[in-house]
Amino acid sequence: MKLLLTSAGIKNPSIHDALVDLLGKPIAASNALCIPTAGYGHPMGSPGGAWRFITGRSSTPMCELGWKSLGVLELTALPSVGEERWVPWVREADVLLVNGGDALYLCHWMRQSGLADLLPSLRETVWVGLSAGSMVMTPRIGEEFVEWKPPTGDDSTLGIVDFSIFPHLDHELLPENSMADAERWAASIPGPAYAIDDDTAIKVIDGTVEIVSEGMWRHFP
Repeated sequence: MKLLLTSAGIKNPSIHDALVDLLGKPIAASNALCIPTAGYGHPMGSPGGAWRFITGRSSTPMCELGWKSLGVLELTALPSVGEERWVPWVREADVLLVNGGDALYLCHWMRQSGLADLLPSLRETVWVGLSAGSMVMTPRIGEEFVEWKPPTGDDSTLGIVDFSIFPHLDHELLPENSMADAERWAASIPGPAYAIDDDTAIKVIDGTVEIVSEGMWRHFP
């Protein structure tokens, strides 16, 4: 699986170009599935937030980019649908657009639905994460980002990549996301980490990491 891990979606031309490069074809020729699940697990999440994400009316560009086709994959519904139905939907998609919200809630439903087990076989599929949709691919999110409590009781996520992510660095509406806060967070995280602002993304192909940025970011080795 090819990854584009963003803080706030496809916010600038550099991140847009990175997405097209990962797809290997124009967005207008690509089939997308969007995953709104994470939004329901966060205290600030709402049905309206999910609607804005899906319809492209949020401030985090993902679904409104001009896809050939766009469908909604709600992970909480998949266990009752059956893999014989939903697995072909996922395999036929060129890209999965994964909303922000609560990373631990998203991780839980990726495991419960079976999507997490399917990921290693999706060699050419592009995963575009938005905030929690990016953090879920990391080994740990840090206690600072724990809202929804998973059955495991800790802050561990999927570990598809070997680094953690601190999103929304220095966001004007998030005073708790300063560089000083990121430094304290990184000190508590075992392993490497990145702090990224909303104009930055992390591109990962076969374990090779590339920073795509028109903003500010920092690597914590």
